[in-house]
Amino acid sequence: MTDAPFLSSDLFLLTLTVGLYCLGGIIYRRTRLPLLHPVLLTFVAVIGFLRCAGIGYARYQEATGVLNFALGMSVVALGYLLYEQLERLRGSLLPVGVATLAGCVVGVLSVVYIAMAFGAERNILTSIAPKSVTVPIAVSVSGPLGGNVSVTSVVVFCVGIFGSIFGEWILRRCGVRDPEARGFALGAAAHGIGTARAIEMGAAEGALSGLAMALMGLATALLMPLMEKYLY
Repeated sequence: MTDAPFLSSDLFLLTLTVGLYCLGGIIYRRTRLPLLHPVLLTFVAVIGFLRCAGIGYARYQEATGVLNFALGMSVVALGYLLYEQLERLRGSLLPVGVATLAGCVVGVLSVVYIAMAFGAERNILTSIAPKSVTVPIAVSVSGPLGGNVSVTSVVVFCVGIFGSIFGEWILRRCGVRDPEARGFALGAAAHGIGTARAIEMGAAEGALSGLAMALMGLATALLMPLMEKYLY
């Protein structure tokens, strides 16, 4: 623990986190460099500060608990975006269902088989399999199956950052122009961080991305135990 109690206070750690993110947002908007994404900058800066100040992660998590609460509220708010787009979604239940199923199976098995080709151990395979869903769901799935939840958390974070930075560019290069398809793809592949990027792209993209994030979480929680048992 740091010798300066002020540095480990709730107010300071909370202000530091929000301030670093705001600063990162300013830097990213001015430079547009992928490696200067505000979430990535904040992630690295907070780790560096905690290491230098000798503050444990448990203390930091306790101090910034209000941010977790706000994150939960923001996820609920995605339901309003979805409500606004209900007319555009009518008649799309079958495509959405098929896309969710395909995204879940391909998302899990693709990374598992690639890791198997490099000789990864089974616990690592299980740890990285739920890479495309939000962290609370990913660790809840991988942990009981024997995965390392720390590895799962890092992989999910990295996938989200990658999707947020390069997802739109990849979709554009692949010729995907439809707003619903772009939003759904970002939410299905890059969970919450991808959804934040989709909201910046437009209301339709944000609504479909939030829907995809929720459906992918549900599908992965239900299907991954079966895939872990029978497919790898």
